[in-house]
Amino acid sequence: MRRPLVGALTTLLLAGAGVAGAGTTSATAAPQGESTTAPAQAATAKGQAASAKAKAVDFAGTVALSNCSGSLIRLPGSGDNDPALVLSNGHCLETGMPGAGEVITDQPSSRTFSLLNSTAGKVATLRATKVSYATMTDTDISLYELNTTYAKIKQQYGINALSLSADHPTAGTAIKVVSGYWKRIYSCNADGFVHELREGDWTWKDSLRYTPSCNTIGGTSGSPVVDANTGKVVAVNNTGNESGGRCTVNNPCEVDENGQVTVRKGINYAQQTYGIAKCFAAGNKLDLDLPGCELPRPTEEDPLS
Repeated sequence: MRRPLVGALTTLLLAGAGVAGAGTTSATAAPQGESTTAPAQAATAKGQAASAKAKAVDFAGTVALSNCSGSLIRLPGSGDNDPALVLSNGHCLETGMPGAGEVITDQPSSRTFSLLNSTAGKVATLRATKVSYATMTDTDISLYELNTTYAKIKQQYGINALSLSADHPTAGTAIKVVSGYWKRIYSCNADGFVHELREGDWTWKDSLRYTPSCNTIGGTSGSPVVDANTGKVVAVNNTGNESGGRCTVNNPCEVDENGQVTVRKGINYAQQTYGIAKCFAAGNKLDLDLPGCELPRPTEEDPLS
């Protein structure tokens, strides 16, 4: 996984060459599957037309955590006066990574987040009251409830929350991975979806796989994955295979419906977020009993214990 950073300077020194190279690659490489020869002119024109329809994606509404990235998000049913929510990874929790099978709900928290504007400038410090939901089982998410509302954030800082899509993303869609921690935007496409993604003790279902140009690094964990056409969040960035290992920490592997294992060194992944909306009722209140909610539930205590 794109592990939380112990020291940003150390990580930057270790990854600096790769980061510089990634920036150059993202700026100059042709999109996957396209030729750079003369016959590609039609594809270029098509791409320009698509770009004209695309939403501008910037840093407004993203946040920086102490060790990860995240975003101020609004669910399809959220109201202006509801307590605002911040989305990040389960493995970014300040209390440590949840174990396999562990689900956390309504855990008090006073964690702070640096809210960014469109140019990645810090405009405010937001504070949580609790972790509404967090897990690393089936998915890798954390959702914090804040001590303020969307309306107050908009009034005080001029920042709107990012909208969470309620729809499953589509393979081939242009996406942006927006890191508030590094203040960097990665551009690529949704390459496909993984039946099971296994890393160490954890298994994630229906993960989104990036095309190679989204070569995310430590500290990008929790970054919103934004559909470049709609401007809505469709996933949350969480991991990548760093050294070609098989199903180990920092080296996730893909497992298909038949149990076939595939390792893709250097490829990165995200966890889809469309299902979150089905698990929150009016007022941004978590309700895992809602129809259609498929997020894992906390393990019930043994009544005899």
